[in-house]
Amino acid sequence: MKRWFVLIVLGVSQFVMVLDSTVMNVSISVVAADLGTDIGGMQAAITFYALTMAAFMLTGGKLGDKWGRSSAFRIGSIVYGIGSLATALSPNLTVLILGWSLVEGLGAVLVIPAIAALAAINYTGRDRIVAFAALGAVTGFAAAAGPLIGGLVTTFSSWRYVFVGETIVMVLVLLVSGRIKDVPPEKGLRIDLLSVVLSASGMAILVYGILQSKSWGWIVPLDPPVIAGVTIAPFGISPVAFLILLSIVVLWLFVRRQVHLERVGRVPLLKMSLMQIPALRSGLSMFLAQYFVIAALFFVVPVYLQTIQGYDALGTGLKILPLSVGLILFSILGSRLSVTRSARNLGRLGQLVIAVGVLCVLGAVQPELAGWLFAAGMFIVGAGFGLLASQLGNVNMSAVTKRDTSEVGGLQGTFQNLGSSFGTAIVGSVFILLLTGGFTSAVQSNTSIPDDVRQQVIAATDEGAPIVSRDEAEKMITDAGGSADVAAEVATTYADTQVASLRQALFLVFALSVLGLLLSRGLPTKVAPPQAAEIGSS
Repeated sequence: MKRWFVLIVLGVSQFVMVLDSTVMNVSISVVAADLGTDIGGMQAAITFYALTMAAFMLTGGKLGDKWGRSSAFRIGSIVYGIGSLATALSPNLTVLILGWSLVEGLGAVLVIPAIAALAAINYTGRDRIVAFAALGAVTGFAAAAGPLIGGLVTTFSSWRYVFVGETIVMVLVLLVSGRIKDVPPEKGLRIDLLSVVLSASGMAILVYGILQSKSWGWIVPLDPPVIAGVTIAPFGISPVAFLILLSIVVLWLFVRRQVHLERVGRVPLLKMSLMQIPALRSGLSMFLAQYFVIAALFFVVPVYLQTIQGYDALGTGLKILPLSVGLILFSILGSRLSVTRSARNLGRLGQLVIAVGVLCVLGAVQPELAGWLFAAGMFIVGAGFGLLASQLGNVNMSAVTKRDTSEVGGLQGTFQNLGSSFGTAIVGSVFILLLTGGFTSAVQSNTSIPDDVRQQVIAATDEGAPIVSRDEAEKMITDAGGSADVAAEVATTYADTQVASLRQALFLVFALSVLGLLLSRGLPTKVAPPQAAEIGSS
């Protein structure tokens, strides 16, 4: 076990980093009520957490090169622990976003690239393949365990204790991290500030624009912002379209800056030459697609179950449990198959399995989300995720020399969290937009509702009922003065809209998972050599 001590420490840290991305989703309704916010506020917190990591992960990798990976790992652990404690004590959404989305995210951007780099430094040959396969399995296990842990702790105690536990774990990791071997830091390394600004601002503008689409609209303005009495919708176009266009320009300037720095012999934030490596390009692209799918599912399914179907946190975790089981089992199986099957074959199989699983979930969408087809679909999605998680980390790290492992660790974290933020922002915003639009349309199109009642209901919806259950929708009609028959009629129409909205949101997930198959072309076709060492040997 002494030989694998470093891997155990890194694996525990990896578990906490990934757990934090999934543990909150099953507690969305409880946390929202506890902090006095709504589902839109929780969507923003979840998205901004992933966005912080995506925006600064490359910078975190470079800081690891400059300070030393072990030092960056320890500093990141301290920052992350402080953020976890602040999150546990959050009295409102603002403090939650500061503690969780910002401080924890900034700690993670130092820890995650350091984990990948330190694994590459401390292990060589077949041991290194085993180490990255193990870290991939840990990633899968943490993603799977998050919903169940969150459901259990939230139902029987408080969601806050999850973050108290993370604080304690990071303190323990910090105490033993001094035994991790490192290579000398590049103290003279200069990090280009303009590259940091362009990278972070470009991704922030892009994700923020997508996030606001649920209220502002994509192109046609729905409810655009009003500043000093002026509605912001230039030329009758939603601000979202302009923000997305601006982000593309900023990110293009970032790419041009990196090419220039590399050409003149300065250190870029991202070596664009790395993106010319087919295996790395495919591995990173599949990371983005994989986490887009998982983040989208882990947002829309819990929101539907909790706010519309009335499930508690534990019930939500149990509904997602088949995905967790499939993920764990096939992470292990994928690691073992790597000695007989190439990464390309396993990657394609994993992506195909995810697509089949999402299609099954889509076919199972009924008002109750019950039945064997839903459970089977979630299990199949987990199986595909597990196969990919067991392969992509080692593919990415094996595509470059040890000198570039920190940068690739940062790139991997960037694509992973960019996929998560896109999945939550895009699919979540489409889902919320369809739901709110569905309820409003059901009220407006019902001629049986008196005009004054119709206006009261729409006003109440605009003021803070973005997602409501069928019973809540019916109550809103009756509270506004509508008859019981009219309320039941509108509620029935809205219930049909809920199902249709979930189906349309899940179709986006299915389409992306199918497109992910096209990204596997550059994955290695050679089978790894027979395993010479097993984790657990001394």
